[in-house]
Amino acid sequence: MKEAIKQQNLSNEFYTPERCYITELSNIPDDPDASIARARVEPGVTTRWHRLKGTVERYYIVNGRGRMEVGELPPLEVNAGDIVLIPPMCRQRITNIGSEDLIFLAICTPRFSNDVNEFIEDDPT
Repeated sequence: MKEAIKQQNLSNEFYTPERCYITELSNIPDDPDASIARARVEPGVTTRWHRLKGTVERYYIVNGRGRMEVGELPPLEVNAGDIVLIPPMCRQRITNIGSEDLIFLAICTPRFSNDVNEFIEDDPT
């Protein structure tokens, strides 16, 4: 990896099958150890149940209110400043329970690639 300063460019935001908007902030082959994405979930939306193969994910809540469901933990409200730790192959989804966009950073190690994402049934029980 070489030194760099990357500036946020929200015009690169795209909608995903997960039901949220993503802006890749840092996800490059020259830095395979980690990636950072900005996720945006609109009010009232619940993302799809999914899990990541071989990748640890961390959510850092930047703005808004959400209800996080991860692994076997009971659903819990998350707010700005909260961090969610998600081990590999751990089911997860988040619901925006506020009136404004829920925004969080998704930090993955190693870096995220589409082939590690696995959608699972909306009702896994």
